[in-house]
Amino acid sequence: MRFFAALFVFLFHAAQQSPFSSGKASDVLTFAFGQGGWTGVGFFFILSGFVLTWSARPSDTIRRFWRRRFFKIYPNHLVTFAVALAVLVLLGQGWGGWKTLANLFLLQAWFPQLDVEISVNPVSWSLSCEMLFYLSFPLVLRLIDRIEAKRLWYWFGAVAALVYIMPVIAWSLPQRPLFPNSPTPASQWEFWFVYALPPVRMLDFVMGILLARIVQRGRWIGLGLVPATGLAAAAYLLSAQVSWTFGLTAVMAVPLGLLVAAGAHTDMTWGWSPLRGRTMVWLGNVSFGFYMVHYIALTEVRRVLGGQKQTWALAGGIGFLLLTTATTLLGAWLLYRFMEGPAMRRWSGPRTHRNPAATVHAARANGAAGAVPGGPPQRQRRTTPS
Repeated sequence: MRFFAALFVFLFHAAQQSPFSSGKASDVLTFAFGQGGWTGVGFFFILSGFVLTWSARPSDTIRRFWRRRFFKIYPNHLVTFAVALAVLVLLGQGWGGWKTLANLFLLQAWFPQLDVEISVNPVSWSLSCEMLFYLSFPLVLRLIDRIEAKRLWYWFGAVAALVYIMPVIAWSLPQRPLFPNSPTPASQWEFWFVYALPPVRMLDFVMGILLARIVQRGRWIGLGLVPATGLAAAAYLLSAQVSWTFGLTAVMAVPLGLLVAAGAHTDMTWGWSPLRGRTMVWLGNVSFGFYMVHYIALTEVRRVLGGQKQTWALAGGIGFLLLTTATTLLGAWLLYRFMEGPAMRRWSGPRTHRNPAATVHAARANGAAGAVPGGPPQRQRRTTPS
C-alpha cells in the first residue's frame, strides 16, 4: 500500500511539471493525479499512527522508541538533503541560509512560508510532522489505551470531525497568496494551517492510532479491502470537486483510514489481498526511499534531458516518466540497501547487542514500520483480536 501512496505523490509532482507538449495529455495526467500528493501524504500519516500502534510492545521504553524512529527517518533525510543541497549549490542557487538549517533539523513545517516548507528537498517537510508524531506517540497511545473498546469509534468520529473543522478555521486566517501569481485559490496561511502544520496533521496520526486499536480489540465493522478501496477511489474523485482547502485533507481522511484498517483486518483473517507477493513487499520496503528521492529525480533527469522547460509528445513524455520512475527506484534501493537497512540493524535494538534475538525482534516489529511511509502490519496467524 505505501508504495502506491508514494507513487501517487510521484505522479502528482510529475503532473505539476507538465512534461507533455500536448495539452490533452497534461490534462489527463493532472485529472488522474492532481490530488495524488495530498492523498499520498495523508495516507502516510494515518498509516504511521496505525503501524506504530500495531507494533507497540509493553516492554518497550520511550528512549528506545525514539531512537528507532530517529534512525529510521534521519539517515535517509540526511543523504537526500546533502544531494539536493549539492545540486542547488552547483547550479549557483546558494545554500539558503536559515531556511536550509530549518530543513536540516526538520523544523520547516512550523513556518507559514512556502519557501521554507519546501526548501532543499521539498518532500522532507512531512518528516517535520512525523517528528512531532514520534515525540508525542508514547503519551498519546497511553491516553488512547484508557478508552473503553466500545467507545473507540466515538473518539474516531470526534477526531474526524476536527479534521473537517480545520478548513473552516483556516478561512479566517490572513489571505496571502500561496506564491506570486498563484493560480491556487487558497492562501499561504490556509495551506500551511490545513496541510503542513504539524499539530493539525497530528489528527491524521491519531486517527491511525484509534483505528489500530479498533481492529485489535475486535471492533472492526467488517468492511473488506475491495469495498474500502472503492470508497477511497470515490472520495478521491470527490476531493477534486470540493473547495480546494477541503480537498487537501478533509475529504480523504476517513476513507484512507478505513482502507488502512481494512487491509490490516484482511491480513488478520487471511482474506484475499494482491499486496502480499515478494515484489510488493520489496516495493513497500523501498517506498520510504522512493518518496525521499523522487522529487530530486524528477527535477534532475529532466534537466539532463533538456531543462525544466523541455516537453515531449505522448510517447516521449511517457518515456520520461518511465525513466524517472526507474531512476527513483534505483535511488530508493541504494538508500534502503546502504543507509536505511544498515542504520536500522545497527541502532534499532537495545544498545547492547548481547541478545541478537531482541535486536531482530525490534527490527521486525518496528524497523518495517516506516515513517513516511509507514510499514504495513506483518501478516499474522488467524486469531481472535484481543
